[in-house]
Amino acid sequence: MDRSVLTRTVRGLWDDDILPSLSDLVAVPAISPVFDPAWAENGHLAAAVEHVRAWLADRDLPGATVEVVRLAGRTPVLLVDVPGTADLDDTVLLYGHLDKQPPVGGWGEGLGPWTPVVREGRLYGRGAADDGYAGYAAVAAIEGVRRAGGAHARCVVLLETGEESGSPDLPAYLEHLRPRLGEVSLVVCLDSGGNDYDRMWLTTSLRGLLQLTVTVRVLENGLHSGMASGIVPSSFRVARQLLDRLEDPATGEVLVREMHVEVPEHRVAEVRDAVAAAPGSLVGPVPWAGGTRPVTDDEVELALNAGWRPTLSVTGAAGLPRPEEAGNVLRPFTTLVLSFRLPPTADSAAALAAVERALTTDVPYGATVELSRVEHAGGWDAPALAPWLRETLDLVGKEVFGAPWRTVSLGGSIPFMGLLHAAYPRAQFLVTGAVGPDSNCHVPDEWLHLAHAARVTEAVSVVLDAHARR
Repeated sequence: MDRSVLTRTVRGLWDDDILPSLSDLVAVPAISPVFDPAWAENGHLAAAVEHVRAWLADRDLPGATVEVVRLAGRTPVLLVDVPGTADLDDTVLLYGHLDKQPPVGGWGEGLGPWTPVVREGRLYGRGAADDGYAGYAAVAAIEGVRRAGGAHARCVVLLETGEESGSPDLPAYLEHLRPRLGEVSLVVCLDSGGNDYDRMWLTTSLRGLLQLTVTVRVLENGLHSGMASGIVPSSFRVARQLLDRLEDPATGEVLVREMHVEVPEHRVAEVRDAVAAAPGSLVGPVPWAGGTRPVTDDEVELALNAGWRPTLSVTGAAGLPRPEEAGNVLRPFTTLVLSFRLPPTADSAAALAAVERALTTDVPYGATVELSRVEHAGGWDAPALAPWLRETLDLVGKEVFGAPWRTVSLGGSIPFMGLLHAAYPRAQFLVTGAVGPDSNCHVPDEWLHLAHAARVTEAVSVVLDAHARR
């Protein structure tokens, strides 16, 4: 494969073909179904799929088919099937998603969730980095291989529209498409990133999740606090006592033993290498308020906390009036949304059972505890790298990025990885992406580093060629 041709091809595709279409995709408010229950009627997910489908259908990929797959009552999937140039029986599956997080407020001057803006090599807008660019990059990588005289196995690009909702429809699609996919030997996921924009980052593990809403109810209706306090227990105090069963209030350590695992030594070694490669990347981009400090000054411990240890965040609340509307009332209930991140190898079902026991057994004062909106999912720990893939990553680090590749244990979840690992246990996984520590995914001012996205695209081309020749 002619590497100079590959580089020129990929960069040209990004400048001339991808950026204009991706900018138009940013303008589509394709909010994920969990945040838009009327997604089918609103039609934004369908519009995003059609926009990318039209772009894909116009690509120079002989024999390729582009298809929108729809199962009844489920969000659509966009499928691109590209015949291989090499005589191989296996398949490369390249994954991304087109649904987006909600817009949220507080975007910077001149910026907005549905307003694509390019500034200093960055494309701003919701879904630019997470994960609208992925389908474009996957197809550009295939085109790059072909134009540079390389080889690739059959490639299937799968773009779903429910990832930000936990991919609830994906198992059904995987079952439906499995006969067509055949034997998948390599999975490329571009819905990830790393700790800087100077190298390729390989995600080697993903945390699982457990989320539920807990309501502590002490009254059928509120009472005057001057008359009821001291007689009726505060629902907030009961909720606080229940939380202390789950988390040490002084240190933040999760007390549910079912959520803890032994961190593999090779993952600890990877974390040390990653911290040494990009010191300060875990704390530098954080918008600290005032004199707030991280939970420890040891960056290795911070990385292990974020990748391999359970954590609890209270992400929502109800039953509490706004301060300006708060009267002297002893409130009837307090509702909290509890969001746990679980180590990659923890049993999420066992963790959920333990949390339910802790919240509903021997409740102080016999208060009523209601659990709702329960969700749990396991994490993912990547299989060992095959020698051909490790050697290729070394080559990519040297020739594409000019810096050695490193790994990251990602604190977020990509449900697709666990599903695919179970379906194709012998496959190799390349989980990477263009997102950095300050790309603002899920929050205001989301942006994509365009030059880094092009380098990641070129790296995928090199991996596809090496996979075909392994």
